[in-house]
Amino acid sequence: MNLLSVSNLNVNFKMKKQELAALIDVSFTLNRGERIAIVGESGAGKSILGFSIVNLISKPGYIKSGSIKLENKELTKMNLRQLQEIRGKRIAMIFQDPMMTLNPVLTIGDQLVETIRSHTKITYKDARNIAIEKLHNVQIASPETRFDQYPHELSGGMRQRVIIASVLLLNPDIIIADEPTTALDVTIQAEILQLLLAICRDNGVALVLISHDLGVVSKVAERTLVMYAGHIVEEGPTLEIINDPQHPYTQGLLNALPQMTLPGQRLNQIQGSMPSLTERPTGCAFHPRCPYATEKCQQEQPSFIHSGVSSVACFLVEDMVNDFANQDEEDR
Repeated sequence: MNLLSVSNLNVNFKMKKQELAALIDVSFTLNRGERIAIVGESGAGKSILGFSIVNLISKPGYIKSGSIKLENKELTKMNLRQLQEIRGKRIAMIFQDPMMTLNPVLTIGDQLVETIRSHTKITYKDARNIAIEKLHNVQIASPETRFDQYPHELSGGMRQRVIIASVLLLNPDIIIADEPTTALDVTIQAEILQLLLAICRDNGVALVLISHDLGVVSKVAERTLVMYAGHIVEEGPTLEIINDPQHPYTQGLLNALPQMTLPGQRLNQIQGSMPSLTERPTGCAFHPRCPYATEKCQQEQPSFIHSGVSSVACFLVEDMVNDFANQDEEDR
C-alpha cells in the first residue's frame, strides 16, 4: 500500500465572477521512506499542491474534487479536529521562510516544548530533553544555549535547522519541504539539503521537496514530478529526467541552469512566462512558449504516455513513441 496517494486532484479559487483552476487532475503516489520532488517555475502550482495535501488551502481556494489518501485515510473528508491529528504528527511541513513559522516573542525552547506537549502528555522536563536532543540531531552547536534564545538571535541557516528539528519532534511519516533553502546562501543551502537527506534516510521518513531548481532536486530526490500551469507534465526517476528530459518544458528548465552556460555568457531562458490563472491557454498550456508546438497542441490537452521509464504529457513525445513502435513492428 502507498503511504500517500493523490488521485485526480482539482483545486479551484472561487472568485466573484468566475472559478479559476489552480490544480488540474493531479495524481501521484509516495511510498514510505521515498523522496520525491515537485519542480516548476513560480505559478506552476507546486506550493498549492503541498498545501492541499494537508488541506491548508486558504479561501477563496478549495479542493474541488479528487482524493488524497494517507494509507487508507481520506484527508479531503476530514474535519479540522481530525486534520490536526494528522498535521505535524503524520505529515509535517517546512516553509521557505523560517520566520513565518517561528514566533518572534517566544524562545526556541518554548516553541519546541509547546509543540511536543500539544500532542503528547509528558512533563515539561521530558519535553525539554526531547527538544534539546532534536536540536543536537540537526547539528546545532550548544543546543542547551540555543534552547533559551529567540529566533532573531539565530542566523538564517540556524533558524532553518530549528524548523527541521521542530518537524522531527513528533516523528512524522512525511515531510513536505516548500523551497526550504531559497533564502539561504549556496554553502548553507548544501548543508541544509544534506541534513534533510540524512534525516529522511536515517529515520525512514518520506520527503516531498518543492523547488524551482532541478540542480537542488538532483541531490535529494529519487523521483521528480515536473509541473506547469497546474498540470504534471512529466514524471520519472530524477536521474533519468535530468539526463534525458522528455518534455520541452523540462528541457527548458534544465537549459536554464547556470551550469549549462559558459562563464561570461548570457543565461538560457524559456521564452515567455507562466500563464496566470485567468489567462490559461487552451490545449497544452505550454504551447505558447514551446518551440515544437503544433495546431493540435493549441486545441487539445495531451494525455500521459510512457517514454522509457518516464511518463510525459506531450504530443511530440507521443508521436515519437508511436513512430518507434511502428518501426519496430515493420522490422519484425
